Amino acid sequence: MYLSGGSCVMLIITAGSSMEQLFNIICEEGTMCGSMSLSGTQWFLIFTCIALIIAQLFPNLNSIARVSLTGAITSIGYCTIIWALSISKGRPNDVSYGIPVADRTGMTGFGNILNAIGIIMLAFRGHNLILEIQGTLPSDSKHPSRKSMWRGVMVSYMIIAMCLFPLAIVGFWAYGNKIPEEGILTAFTKFHGQDTSKYVIGLIYIWLTISCITSYQIYAMPAFDNLEFIYGSSKKRRCPGWVRAGIRLFFGGVTFFVAVAFPFLGKLAPLIGGMAAVPLTFVYPCFMWISIRKPRPKGAMWSLNLGVGSIGIVLSLLLIVAAVWKLDDKGLNANFFRP
Repeated sequence: MYLSGGSCVMLIITAGSSMEQLFNIICEEGTMCGSMSLSGTQWFLIFTCIALIIAQLFPNLNSIARVSLTGAITSIGYCTIIWALSISKGRPNDVSYGIPVADRTGMTGFGNILNAIGIIMLAFRGHNLILEIQGTLPSDSKHPSRKSMWRGVMVSYMIIAMCLFPLAIVGFWAYGNKIPEEGILTAFTKFHGQDTSKYVIGLIYIWLTISCITSYQIYAMPAFDNLEFIYGSSKKRRCPGWVRAGIRLFFGGVTFFVAVAFPFLGKLAPLIGGMAAVPLTFVYPCFMWISIRKPRPKGAMWSLNLGVGSIGIVLSLLLIVAAVWKLDDKGLNANFFRP
């Protein structure tokens, strides 16, 4: 639930900012719509309304295959455009690739390494939805769902690697230490926005927004299903349509409120990775497997799962301590309720 909710909050923040940037590109100063600027909260609300309207059209994960395909196509599109244009436009002047000595030695360097691990862990949060997706696939003794799911996962991660590795490698080559905290897209618009067609930049933001809308459906669906299951179990009957709609509006309202209250959530990525992504990946599955399967104590599988789960706990604690220490050292612009 908190994986779904937290991911949807991040998507609202990202898409709201993208829609605002798209509006600023289309409605430049001096145009008729240039004086009709909206606040960050209003952009968040527009995105949430669009996402919830689409969510009412699909009852479960199995019904959003086309939505997922649309999101994949748009993600491939905007990633490819960003790294291809970064190569064609060349590097800005005075690009540096070195890390300052103060940032790579002592406790500062150790904390930076742990923070980077936390961000990487958060980036892989999506694989925790694999079991939810696999549960929608037909399965029998001759054709178990794990085989088709494994093929799907392999293809998916090949596509993800084709998108993100060029983006990371080209982004570092093109901008080095000039990449801001907001990411490579911000760096591209900062250094090449003037010599790039606004229609191309607008297309990137449109595809990014569509990708966020489709991702919202995928991450929110397990939460919808869980809330509907809780209602059905308590009432001993199927969830009617009006209740399903109300549950989704409630979930959307909660994620919108959190996004408005904590618009700086993206800056807490290392902390969130340590608190949420690491336990979901390494800790919970291992101890749940021991509890459910009850293997022979001190056997090979028992020891393996206990060891991985324990390492996950230690890693999670280290990441949390490092993230808190860095926030205390660097500070945080906590703009509560001011997106």
